[in-house]
Amino acid sequence: MARKQTERPRSKGKGKGNRTGSGTEAEPEAKARTGTEAGTGAGSVPAVGLRELLRAPAGRLDLRRFDPRATPAGPPGKAAARAAAAAVEPRLASLQERLYAASTAGDRRRVLLVLQGMDTSGKGGTVKHVIGMFNPSGCRVRAFKAPTPEEQGQPFLRRITEALPLPGEIGIFDRSHYEDVLVARVRELVPRSRLGRRYAEINRFEQSLADDGVTVVKAFLHISYEEQRKRLLERLDNPDKHWKFSMGDIEDRALWPEYQHAYELALERCSTDAAPWHIVPADRKWYRNWAIAQLLLEHLEALAPRYPEGDFDVEECRIRLIST
Repeated sequence: MARKQTERPRSKGKGKGNRTGSGTEAEPEAKARTGTEAGTGAGSVPAVGLRELLRAPAGRLDLRRFDPRATPAGPPGKAAARAAAAAVEPRLASLQERLYAASTAGDRRRVLLVLQGMDTSGKGGTVKHVIGMFNPSGCRVRAFKAPTPEEQGQPFLRRITEALPLPGEIGIFDRSHYEDVLVARVRELVPRSRLGRRYAEINRFEQSLADDGVTVVKAFLHISYEEQRKRLLERLDNPDKHWKFSMGDIEDRALWPEYQHAYELALERCSTDAAPWHIVPADRKWYRNWAIAQLLLEHLEALAPRYPEGDFDVEECRIRLIST
């Protein structure tokens, strides 16, 4: 059931027919996607694959129907989530090694994790968590900031293309090409006519990635307006975190409805079979980390990478080696 949104500002009229008022209950479909009723609610392995459970539904989207504090199919708490992560880490490490090994024999497959979300939703924290579960030498991480003047004069997908993982690697994007339909829309950085064409460009781009062996795992870290305030205040209260804070964080909070609408459009228009979006509740950090690890596990297991067979006679090599 959706929580009452007592402090979140209302949208300033985006003409979206299903944007319900604050404090309403989620409809049955939304309950299945936001509450623990959708899965076991207590186990480390969901009865329904998390890829399907968290996948953004088709059609018009209203993010207020998705509870940022929900834990669909997740462990019962932080301690259980840590135990589940420890249990799954060897499986992830083994799958990563097999993916890399397969690339040495010409397998072009690789994985790209795309993380998007409002400030403090935990993109950086998720990156650290994911890296901790893999061999860092097989990961390619890129955090995208505002484009440089040089990048602004180039096609918006060029800097993304240059940061893609190589065959056998796991790539992680902290923000991505979606900034060009999120910030660009809210801040009105490009004409709306050009902005509208970018959704189709992104879909074609991601389809081309899938055709080239890239498994694109897109996760929207869904944080609440109230939780963001709490995390920003924690940064202000801790001098060691001041480097993470900027006045722009407060300015962006004033545009919360506009950003939520921009995310809704991106999720609606760019969730495809080749690269679907997943809505990951992010108010509980332990659930967020568990969910991302589980999503990666499911995608890697679906790839089922195998160690390549040797192109040499094992026994002959053994005999020659022993004789040295």
